[in-house]
Amino acid sequence: MAKPFERHRQPWTQEEIQKLHLLVTKGMSLKAIAKALTRSEESTKNRAKQEKLKIQKMR
Repeated sequence: MAKPFERHRQPWTQEEIQKLHLLVTKGMSLKAIAKALTRSEESTKNRAKQEKLKIQKMR
């Protein structure tokens, strides 16, 4: 049986970083951005912090 594909500690591509910037400027939630990038919420939050982006908190 084939091992399922796991995205674990994969480096961020320039394309993903651009998409992160776009989704943050659209005002999407952390959960939605993480799902769109197929990354964990923690990974997405950390990368946004590195890029000095502020993700909106959904209320």
